[in-house]
Amino acid sequence: MNQAKTYPPLKGASLVLVTLALSLAVFMEVLDTTIANVVVPVIAGDLGAAATQGTWVITAFAVANAVSVPLTGFVARRFGEVKVFLGAVIGFVITSWLCGIAPNLQMLVLFRVLQGLVSGPLIPLSQSLLMASYPPEKRTQALALWAMTVVVAPVLGPILGGWISDNWHWGWIFFINIPVGIAAAWITWKQLGHRETEIRKTPIDYTGLVLMVFGVGALQMMLDRGKELDWFASGEIIALAVVAVVCLTYFVVWELGEEHPVVDLSLFKDRNFTVGVIATSLGFMVYMGSLVLLPLVLQSNLGYTATWAGLVAAPVGILPIILSPVIGKFGGRLDMRWLVTASFLVFAFTFHWRTNFYAGMDMANVVWPQFWQGLGVAMFFLPLTAITLSRMQGEQIAAASSLSNFLRVFMGGVGVSVVTTMWERREALHHARLAEEITPYSAETQQAVQTMVQAGIRPEEGLANIVKNITQQGFIIGSNEIFWAGSLLFIVMIAVIWFAKPPFGSSGGSGH
Repeated sequence: MNQAKTYPPLKGASLVLVTLALSLAVFMEVLDTTIANVVVPVIAGDLGAAATQGTWVITAFAVANAVSVPLTGFVARRFGEVKVFLGAVIGFVITSWLCGIAPNLQMLVLFRVLQGLVSGPLIPLSQSLLMASYPPEKRTQALALWAMTVVVAPVLGPILGGWISDNWHWGWIFFINIPVGIAAAWITWKQLGHRETEIRKTPIDYTGLVLMVFGVGALQMMLDRGKELDWFASGEIIALAVVAVVCLTYFVVWELGEEHPVVDLSLFKDRNFTVGVIATSLGFMVYMGSLVLLPLVLQSNLGYTATWAGLVAAPVGILPIILSPVIGKFGGRLDMRWLVTASFLVFAFTFHWRTNFYAGMDMANVVWPQFWQGLGVAMFFLPLTAITLSRMQGEQIAAASSLSNFLRVFMGGVGVSVVTTMWERREALHHARLAEEITPYSAETQQAVQTMVQAGIRPEEGLANIVKNITQQGFIIGSNEIFWAGSLLFIVMIAVIWFAKPPFGSSGGSGH
């Protein structure tokens, strides 16, 4: 049993400060993962690299972070949750500063790898330290405040990233982490330094560690590079897939028989944990896919700038900010399965709303589905986290949180890869179908070109315009189909959540 359970819950100003510090640390890391996405072309240009090489800035962080997150439970048991969390925050501050002053792309990628490795424990440990600071009956409120930061940061990231790169040097996307991180570390040390968890020097499972690093690293690398290299048409992707499958298969078999596993897979014996992880991972996969697809459609096909694409996507954060404290206050009295069901229905509705995008539509067609989707987001993270952690006790919370967060973030990456690949493939299909009728000899084409010639456009320019319109329509139809599929998937996922068993109210406090 974790010694942290013997500490009384915090009260008053201490509780407010701890909540603020832990939320700031999470906000800083989640913001950093999305803010860089917008600035990659600027960074690549400034450091004299091709835009495709610039994507390593994102890949390097994602791969290192994917390896680091599942190890959190093991590292926290060995060194103590508070120490590991403080180390992660300070490490993130130092590596952010190094990223900001990187003289070339190679050094920036190296510093991003280090940043990804040190930041792994931030999200899981912020969750378990927050829950240990609150009395059991208030834990739903704690999770609501935590969830709010996870929701708002990805929305703010692209807007802030675009604004910083347009007005300042790109290094400031990393420098802004420094004051936030220092404040979070100082408050955490002052308020939680004397509340360290029990430390157990268990033997290190080197075999499991090596298998996990290679397996997860190869899998994340495959996801990030797949689209660029045309998936299994590439020898590199096939090699990565083989390494991932072999290492992860051996890893699961090895860990199940290991007395001191590096990742505790026995957590999946708990029904609520398994159901919560499946529902969160699948839901986040579709949500992240749409979060990336929407700005792509707006910028490449509907004429939006990067800043405006970010701004019209931002209303998704309004309702979660307003509703998270309310859901936190009353959520403990509700059956969490109904909240998740409502969330999935709202997602299905707003995704279906976007299936009628068309060229030339006004901004309201984008803003309103985004705004109401916020209702679904507000009821997504908190209830699912409460269900996932509802049977966890003491040190299990850190292990369960790191494992569930790893799978959530990883499946988010799967969503982005699948959606962007499907979008391009659907465009190619629709382009071919729409172009079947467009030949220089068909009456309709000749009539269209003739009309353009009369408007002062040369015939070859007229044909180029027609091709451009076909491409635009292909992409828009493709995005409409993906939103339709997402809507259907959310309806199907409602069935999953009803396999969970109540009670869920006092997460981590109601042990069995």
